[in-house]
Amino acid sequence: MAGEVHSTAGTGSGRNQPIAWWIRVAVILGAALTAMGAVIALVQPAMLVSPHDEINGAVHIYAGYLVSRNLAIAVLLMALLILGARRALGNLMALVGLIQLVDVCMDVVEGRWAIVPGILVFGIVFLVGATRLCGFPFWRVEAWTR
Repeated sequence: MAGEVHSTAGTGSGRNQPIAWWIRVAVILGAALTAMGAVIALVQPAMLVSPHDEINGAVHIYAGYLVSRNLAIAVLLMALLILGARRALGNLMALVGLIQLVDVCMDVVEGRWAIVPGILVFGIVFLVGATRLCGFPFWRVEAWTR
C-alpha cells in the first residue's frame, strides 16, 4: 500500500538500543585524531612531509584539502554520535574505515612503516563498528538498504 511504513525493529539492526560504549570511544578518538590531522595540516604542514622535503605552494594547496576533508569528517562523526543516528554514523564509519585502509596501502607503498599498524587498527575498528551499528556487515546490501 502506498505510503505504508514498515518497521524494521527486531531485524537485528538494534535501532532502539544505545550505541555501544566501545563504538562511542572509537568515534570520539577517531574524530579527535582526524581533527588533529586537520589542525596540523593548517598550522604546520611541514609535519606532513619528510624533514628534507620542501614546503611549496602545492603542499599548501593539498594541505588545505586535507583540512577541509578532515574537519568535515570529524564534525560529522561527533554530530551523528550526539544525535544517535546509528545508520548514518555506521555509513560514515564505513567510509572512514575504508579511507584508513587506502591510507595504509599508500603508507606501505611509500615506506612509512612506523604508522601502518596504528592506521590499520583504526580502520579495522571503524569497519567493525560500522558493521555493529548497521546490524549487517557493510559489504552486504542489507547494511545500506534497511
